[in-house]
Amino acid sequence: MKNILLLISFVTLISAYTFADEKHIEVGIDEQLGKKIPLQESFKDEDGNTVVLKDLFTKPTVLSFVYYNCPGICSPLLLSLADVVNKSDLITGVDYNIVVISMNELETPKDALTKKHTIFQALDKEIPPESWRFLTGDSVTIKKVADAAGFYFKRQGKDFLHTGAFIFVDKDGKICRYLIPSFNERSGFGILPFDFKMAIIETSEGKISPTISKVLQLCFRYDPEGKTYVLSLTRIFGAIILIVVIIFLIYLRFKPKKDFIKAR
Repeated sequence: MKNILLLISFVTLISAYTFADEKHIEVGIDEQLGKKIPLQESFKDEDGNTVVLKDLFTKPTVLSFVYYNCPGICSPLLLSLADVVNKSDLITGVDYNIVVISMNELETPKDALTKKHTIFQALDKEIPPESWRFLTGDSVTIKKVADAAGFYFKRQGKDFLHTGAFIFVDKDGKICRYLIPSFNERSGFGILPFDFKMAIIETSEGKISPTISKVLQLCFRYDPEGKTYVLSLTRIFGAIILIVVIIFLIYLRFKPKKDFIKAR
């Protein structure tokens, strides 16, 4: 029964993406790649302290909108994020931060702290508590940030109609990537550690990436429709052809000289 409910939630999530390009969006995601979220806005963190977003987005940051007492996809979504944090070789708090914002203005820092404890129990590694923040705020501020991120939701009684995604934002507030988790009955929600790593790398624009990251960026491209990274055969074949041409030109450059020397 639980898997059936999750499957229904996932179908709703996919449907929201499917119709996200319509002019008037009530529920779904309208991607705002290249645009910025308002980092000057303030929220309450899980400890009840007032925090300003610009102080949290000090490096590539994974942003997610949920609500902490959600009976649907929110918990599986956050658990899938904990799972990819476990599997990733990137270091939380060093390579990236995570910020979760509740879309429910009635939720409190106590709700946020309870959810944080639950999610942190699913981690196999220790991460700095300040690297993954759980925020609450007033309805005006929540809507302002959510609208800027292209995330649209709608209250329905005590609950909300909404989709789910991970939004990758750089330290200046610029939206760089959206990743949507996949779903199957066996493992539930999830995103690939590779997709996660590539999204972080690309969000780190302006920073020096390891050589292996440059190779990965050459061989893979982001598919905006599938919200994932796919092997780019065009880039790979292009690189191979370029290498072959260079080798051939080097051969032409030096081969005649050798023949001339032998003739003399």
